[in-house]
Amino acid sequence: MTTAALTANPLLAYLDVATHSDSREELLAELVATCLTTVGCDSCDILYREAGDGLVLRASTSYPELNNRLKLGKGIGLSGQALITGEPVFLSKDATKHPNYTKYPGFEDTAFQSLVILPLMGNSPQPFGVLLFRRAKIWRLGPTEKRRLLEISQIISACLRGYNAAYQAGAQINRLGALSEVSKTIATSPYVEEILQLLVNLTAQQFNYRVCTVRLLDENRGELVLRATQAQAKAYQRKRAIKLGESIAGRAIAENRPIIVRDVRIEEDYIGHDLAVEQGLRSMVCVPLTLQNKPVGVLSCYTSEVRDFLPDEIKALETLAKTAAVSIEHAKLQVRNTLMQEMHHRVKNNLQQVASLLRLQMRHSNYKSLEEALNDCLGRILAIASVHDLLSREDLDHVGIRSIADTLVHHQKSSLMLPDRQIQFQVRGTDVTLNMSQATQMALVLNELVQNAMEHGFKQTQSGEIHINVEEKEDEVSVWVSNSGDSLPEDFDAAAASNLGLKIVDNLARSLGGKYKMSNVLGWTVSEVKFPKVTGD
Repeated sequence: MTTAALTANPLLAYLDVATHSDSREELLAELVATCLTTVGCDSCDILYREAGDGLVLRASTSYPELNNRLKLGKGIGLSGQALITGEPVFLSKDATKHPNYTKYPGFEDTAFQSLVILPLMGNSPQPFGVLLFRRAKIWRLGPTEKRRLLEISQIISACLRGYNAAYQAGAQINRLGALSEVSKTIATSPYVEEILQLLVNLTAQQFNYRVCTVRLLDENRGELVLRATQAQAKAYQRKRAIKLGESIAGRAIAENRPIIVRDVRIEEDYIGHDLAVEQGLRSMVCVPLTLQNKPVGVLSCYTSEVRDFLPDEIKALETLAKTAAVSIEHAKLQVRNTLMQEMHHRVKNNLQQVASLLRLQMRHSNYKSLEEALNDCLGRILAIASVHDLLSREDLDHVGIRSIADTLVHHQKSSLMLPDRQIQFQVRGTDVTLNMSQATQMALVLNELVQNAMEHGFKQTQSGEIHINVEEKEDEVSVWVSNSGDSLPEDFDAAAASNLGLKIVDNLARSLGGKYKMSNVLGWTVSEVKFPKVTGD
């Protein structure tokens, strides 16, 4: 190849590429494509330095499918050495036979003879990447050709530096404005759910992210629970809880620092690769939400392309996360104050409910002793009290059915199970959250059904199981209490049963807007309550 084969003045071609590219990924792709014309090579790659002085392929004319996936460790191959030494590599022939040559891992290189590797220099003494040219034939490289190739590498370095500087300057201005806008908006909301939804919606919009999510920490279970996302896909909205230390979000909050993933589709620790592909997610940053160094949750932001998160961008997100954590805690305190003001009203209602239950028991005077009647009263009052106890420990004015069931099962086992009975309990299904009113009614329902299963389901049978299953489908909640003890009589009719507990269950099911039935299913006695879930209190 002669000097004439190189474009006489490639500067204009590269400047045109730099001024018309809308993103860094597009710029890199256009630069390597332009090299094919201006240099006359058969392929061109750009690799960027990564943490630990490794390399990652960012643009390629021959292997574009490996972009952001192919990585080389520190000092690996001729490219790795050029990155460390900052010295160019010129091989006119037999390049693949060089003792330090390393082919791309997991990929068969196309046969070629010559190889040129040029450092890409930034503002620091160390290269920020390398530019790699290949030719299938022998490439006779004299001093003039080498000098021109070095000039092209300098032009490309300048284009990338200029783009990065312009991007950072513009992005910093945009991020400062975005930070102010998001912080101001979430600070004015008095409701936790609204704060979380505003946070993900505005952050995604102002910072141009594909998806934003917020997970809050459930300290009792040591899990991060998805509470808000602006992603429309139902599958994404139903993502499971994450244990502390699990996945990227779990690590971010466990280590109390932002964690960046260049490409979630190939990150081993990331949970949900298929969903990431479906939603078009690539790079991610997870920022912990903390209040006085106490973890509250984590904010996860995803891009639609593989890219870096710049230091000032991360600082803006950290500031936003701290503002959000303060707003969340402030909203919780406001709601709790409101709840305290309303508590006397709720206590009054619950006391009236207790009085109604006592009057109902007085009319249903089939108790063998005063102690038996008082125990029934005690169980029902404790069922109501369990909701208030959970309310003080859980999510403001909502309580989960499974949490109610776990509490009641513990009480029933310790106070009602006869010494000679061996009954195993299982609580399964979704922890559907209910408002205060529905939670109180459901606590009474579960109390009656579990008590009925223990007292009447195991009169003859001395061992077995009691299962409580909870399910939510299209805003309808279904709860089953099943026992493997004594079978129901063949002529059993729940509607005609004189058992006070079952009458209470039937009345409460109706007040919930639902229905109740009891039947034999495959040898098990199954009580089922279905009712529509309401969002208000």
